[in-house]
Amino acid sequence: MSLQWTFIAGYLYFEIAVVIIMILPIFSPRRWHQFFRSRLFAMFQQHAALYFYAFLGVLTLFLMDAIREMRKYSNSEPLPSHLSTEMKGHVKLFRAQRNFYITSFAIFLAFVIKRLVTMLIIQYELELKAEQIIKQAEDTVNQAKKAMLDNDMQVAESQNYKELKKSTGSY
Repeated sequence: MSLQWTFIAGYLYFEIAVVIIMILPIFSPRRWHQFFRSRLFAMFQQHAALYFYAFLGVLTLFLMDAIREMRKYSNSEPLPSHLSTEMKGHVKLFRAQRNFYITSFAIFLAFVIKRLVTMLIIQYELELKAEQIIKQAEDTVNQAKKAMLDNDMQVAESQNYKELKKSTGSY
């Protein structure tokens, strides 16, 4: 494999590792949110969109090159004279197809990672909203219980007052 395809394959393996780490429940959305809001990530984030689209452009160029190579070697009819020339053609076709799959999966995983980051941030924000709603509901329930107890105490006091009034009124 040439240096450029080795680099793209290495990038693909890196993306696979990142996706696996993001999918596994090793880190909570709170930890991911802290990482995405850290100074380290902020330095990268300033130009992240530019890097992302520039790298996707380069990967797209390599994808088009792989498609061109696949067409070149799949349409050629080998000369029936030598088996070695036919095998060389098949080897070149295999390499072109391998490069096509490596590049297309790298592009696909770049979009998957971008979506996973967005979903992790949204999940953290939804968890915060859920915690706030639960806290508000608990406060409302506590206030309702307190109001009910106050109301019960007032009813009990009025009944005691009426009983005392009846008992004192009968003497």
